[in-house]
Amino acid sequence: MYEEEVCLEKVYSRPETLLDVKEHYCPGCGHGVAHKILMEVVQELGIEESTIGVAPVGCSVFAYNYMNIDMQEAAHGRATAVATGIKRVWPDTYVFTYQGDGDFAAIGTGETIHAANRGENILTVFINNAVYGMTTGQMAPTTLLNQVTTTTPFGRSIEANGYPLKISDLIALLPGAYYVTRQSVHTPNNVRKLKKALLNAFKYQKEKKGYCLVEVVSNCPSNWKMTPLESNKWMEENMLPVYPLGDLKLPPKEETK
Repeated sequence: MYEEEVCLEKVYSRPETLLDVKEHYCPGCGHGVAHKILMEVVQELGIEESTIGVAPVGCSVFAYNYMNIDMQEAAHGRATAVATGIKRVWPDTYVFTYQGDGDFAAIGTGETIHAANRGENILTVFINNAVYGMTTGQMAPTTLLNQVTTTTPFGRSIEANGYPLKISDLIALLPGAYYVTRQSVHTPNNVRKLKKALLNAFKYQKEKKGYCLVEVVSNCPSNWKMTPLESNKWMEENMLPVYPLGDLKLPPKEETK
């Protein structure tokens, strides 16, 4: 008897822009998925040779070990300032920053706000997991009210710590911000929406429209002391009511009633 030859169609492969190396992220963390989607977009657009990423201090500090494109390290909170310099020197490149909530919305608030207000033609990918992930889960500006962290063991209180900072909502009000959206990576459908948002952001950068911000609401299983599944459920029930997903600012022709 002859064995029947089976031909299998290849439906997915790792993007060449994402290096085949072991990542340092904790199991179940959203960073790995965000990396993959970001690099898929870069490869599909064919802009590998003209894209420069900026990674500052935080969980993403080693992003240059995973992304097979030109990368630049930045001091803590200074990614948008570094990206501004790169973009002004090489205006025809695609420049993005990849930042966590502590870097983007705490120590980097000044750089963030002014880069957006100036309308710098760069993209920021902002990972919001409500804690300082790299340094054992301290309270971040985005930490929820009553959320327990290593520096708020009894929960975040308004009296002691103020309200969670919805920095993307603030940036959406600035005239230099062209496109601001909030997405997530906790379901396949949400991953597809994030990919569309990143495609839009790079398209707007090519058209020199100004500052684009893609926030990614993510989990942090290790610092939340949960399994990945538990953390995704907790995120849906607790984070998304405070940080609802969707577009915060669209170009005028794309605004909906």
